[in-house]
Amino acid sequence: MVRIVGSDFVVDAFGAEARRLSEVVSRADEADFARPSPCPPWTVRELLCHVRIGVGRVPGMLGEPEPPPGPVIPAVGYYQPDQRFSPAVNNDRIAAAQQAAAALASGSAAARDFDQAWRQTWTLIRRAPQARIVRTRHGDRMLLTEFLRTRVLELAVHGLDLAGALGCQPWMTEAAAAVVEELMLPAGAAARLLDECDWDHVTLIAKATGRLPLSPADIALIERHGLRRLALG
Repeated sequence: MVRIVGSDFVVDAFGAEARRLSEVVSRADEADFARPSPCPPWTVRELLCHVRIGVGRVPGMLGEPEPPPGPVIPAVGYYQPDQRFSPAVNNDRIAAAQQAAAALASGSAAARDFDQAWRQTWTLIRRAPQARIVRTRHGDRMLLTEFLRTRVLELAVHGLDLAGALGCQPWMTEAAAAVVEELMLPAGAAARLLDECDWDHVTLIAKATGRLPLSPADIALIERHGLRRLALG
């Protein structure tokens, strides 16, 4: 597994993972988009719209003036178990994706909308200064690169959800796996953990984010290596 060096790596990881997800959903038919997803109450189409909303936040952020000086939080801090994952905010998150899906004529239209959104974001982040500060919808001040790490995580883990719903082989690009593992574990811990078991990177991330069940031995293993419990909506 290649180690993350800097912001260029994160930008490339975003592009690679978004492109792969887009390729998969572009091959789905309307019956596929109507399937239930592993993120109830969303269908596949609604879950895809949720991911699209997430990757589509960057253009709006970059369209605003840079926020005034103040503390900045890292990507890990974005996943604090506070009001951003409260029942009310989660309900708004669910409704927003459902409304976005209902506004599109078909699942294929949702796939095209996602493809356009990630490409627009990727174009903008490749042009933006590395030191650019943005403000999230929760009020956090973050380096753009740090916010982008959260978008890579969303693409990666919801890609696993979509793979399960569509009945296809789970995917995750090597670059995205590296970004997600660095968010979830201390430096070097993912490699040491994988040396102790027969998991691959997809299995590690799926277990660490609740996509696959954990046995008591699994829990002991990941906790011994310092797994960070990120609050995920």
